Amino acid sequence: MSPGRRMKRWVNWFFYAALAVALTSALAQEQHPKSDLIAKSNKFWDLIPKDAKLTRVATGMGFTEGPVWDPRGFLYVSDEELNKIFRIFPDGRREEFLSIGDPDGNTYDEHHQLIDCASVLRAVIRIKENGAYTVLADRFQGKKFNSPNDVVGGPDGAFYFTDPTSNLPKGQKQELNYKGVFRLDPMGNLILLTKELAEPNGIAFSPDGKKLYVDDSENRNIHVYDVQPNGSIRNGRIFGEEAGSKGDSVPDGMKVDRAGNLYVTGPQGIWVWDPDGHHLGTIVVPEQAANLAWGDSDLRTLYITATTSVYRIKTNATGFVPYLAQ
Repeated sequence: MSPGRRMKRWVNWFFYAALAVALTSALAQEQHPKSDLIAKSNKFWDLIPKDAKLTRVATGMGFTEGPVWDPRGFLYVSDEELNKIFRIFPDGRREEFLSIGDPDGNTYDEHHQLIDCASVLRAVIRIKENGAYTVLADRFQGKKFNSPNDVVGGPDGAFYFTDPTSNLPKGQKQELNYKGVFRLDPMGNLILLTKELAEPNGIAFSPDGKKLYVDDSENRNIHVYDVQPNGSIRNGRIFGEEAGSKGDSVPDGMKVDRAGNLYVTGPQGIWVWDPDGHHLGTIVVPEQAANLAWGDSDLRTLYITATTSVYRIKTNATGFVPYLAQ
């Protein structure tokens, strides 16, 4: 072999070796994107392991929202830009479940049917396994909702949901002159719980069902209410503040663990709060986080919907999931 050919072979070998290293590095970064765990209290480490890694499960979507864990081993995820609800599997596989305008927050009912806040329909709907859906509620006192955003099942079998104007369909008018939080009971009766929030968004119950948490994206805070035996709420007060700059994530989706700790989207990622309103720390997410859900068979993994992707992180906590037997 001539010296020139030998040199060319070595150059090619180094080129492909460098390319392989670069691709391996890129794949590793894709699997474990740069993230941080910021502790404000040592109690944070009781919930989030110091060596916990944020993993990107799936990407390439428009704007992800409304994750719901299905015990069969996948997530339902809304995509507000692609106007679809997908099944996302832990290995990243994605299946289209339903095409519908601007789906948002989701939960399950007692019959394991998906409940969705359908912004374009300005309604809360129930979706069967075959994709057929029924409108459960789309107006209050004869006036259409603004754009139902997030929903949770209560201990009384009712659905509690928020109705801001953030996703009011373009060109349509607001009919209600407020942004409310509503309760829809199993008989279809609807009551307004509160209209004091500027932009009500995420919603969650404490594990004992005695407290209802609702965050306000406009004012960047979290409210807590005492739940009464008839399903109404009283004694609303500020639970916590999540101040941030323009472009930061705001209080949006939230979930609780069985010990009553809250996990709420906010600036940088997911803010972890104890039941007394102390900010314990933040799980930093590389994209703007919108919502989250407990998943996997032990309910100890947080799945996070953030802009174009879905992430997950293993925790020491066990999630409280109202639609599953606890």
